[in-house]
Amino acid sequence: MADDRQTIPTTSISRAAAVALVEAVREAARGIGFGVAVAVTDPGGHLRAFERTDDVPFLPAEVAVDKAWTAVAFRTPTHVWNDYVADPRIAPLQHHPRVVAVGGGYPVVLDGEVIGGLGVSGGTYAQDQEAAEAALAALGFTVPA
Repeated sequence: MADDRQTIPTTSISRAAAVALVEAVREAARGIGFGVAVAVTDPGGHLRAFERTDDVPFLPAEVAVDKAWTAVAFRTPTHVWNDYVADPRIAPLQHHPRVVAVGGGYPVVLDGEVIGGLGVSGGTYAQDQEAAEAALAALGFTVPA
């Protein structure tokens, strides 16, 4: 039997919450006026839910997944990465093939705990951020600055 020193409890976004988040992003993107690719990952960066509207090409689909991965991997929104990579001590991280330093990626935070990642792509970085923030807020998740 494992003791407390060998394991840690983890919490992950449920499938139902991931799908609801995808739908909330789609609704927000429709209201803003752009086609969208949206990805939701678990805390380990593994895809939990994904959707791409018919009018979105394949590249934003990949970018959405990588935005979600970046946000959950570093537990910070992707739009702050532009400032991070300006620091020569951190700049080498920008060469990691999955790090995306463009707005639209957010950790999914509930009660102070990161339970997943959200990536939105298809509009401008500002539109992607707006749709992500609206969806997170609509479902009661924390909207990180």
